[in-house]
Amino acid sequence: MSEDQPSAADRLLEAALTHVPFDGWCSGVLEAAAEDTGIDLALAQAIYPRGGLDLALAYHRLGDAAMLEALAGTDLAAMRYRDRVILAVRLRLEQADRESVRRAATLMALPQNAPEAARAMWATADAIWNALGDTSEDGNWYSKRAILSAVYSATVLFWLGDDSADNTETWAFLDRRIDDVMRFEQSKAKVKASPLLSATIGLPLKLLERMKKPQGQGPLPGNWR
Repeated sequence: MSEDQPSAADRLLEAALTHVPFDGWCSGVLEAAAEDTGIDLALAQAIYPRGGLDLALAYHRLGDAAMLEALAGTDLAAMRYRDRVILAVRLRLEQADRESVRRAATLMALPQNAPEAARAMWATADAIWNALGDTSEDGNWYSKRAILSAVYSATVLFWLGDDSADNTETWAFLDRRIDDVMRFEQSKAKVKASPLLSATIGLPLKLLERMKKPQGQGPLPGNWR
C-alpha cells in the first residue's frame, strides 16, 4: 500500500466520524463505517474488536498526533514553561470535534470504561510533556503527568459546555487551573524553606501530597513558569 493511501483503520475511523454525532461511539457505527468504505465487516471487527470503544480511542490518539504536529511547528523557545503547557492543551482541543468528544466522554463515563479513559488522559499528558522536552525522573515524572491529566480532563469537561466566542471561557478556565497548580507549588516551597512553617504545617502538607500521588513518589512539579 502506498504511503499516500490511508490504511483500513484510518478509512474506517474517518467514515465512523460521519455517524458519531447521530449514533455515538456504538458498535453500529463500526458496521456503518464498514459498509460506507466497502471493507469487510469481519476485517473491520478484527481492526476494532471492541467496536465503538476502540474507534473512540483511535480518535483520541489521532487528536494527540495532530497536537504534536502543531506543536512541532511552533517556536516554544521564548515561552514560559507554563505557557507552553497551556498552548499544548489549547492545540489539543482546537483540532477536536466537540460532538465527537462529547459522545466519547459519555462512553468513557461508563464504569467498565474508566481504565481506558484514564489511560487515554495519561497518554495525552505524557505526549505533551515529552513534546515539551520534559526530563524529569522517578516520582516527579509520574506526578507531572498525573497533575496534567487532571487539568486536561477538567478543561475538556468545561470546554464541552462552553458556548463563548472562540472558547474564551475555556482558555480562562485553563489559565486558572494552571495558576492553582502554581500557587500550591509556591506555598509548598515557602513551607519547606521556613523552619517555623515546616515545623507547624509541614506534616499536613506531606499528608496532602500523599493524597495527590502514590506513596513513595517524588515531589510534585514545581517549575511550570
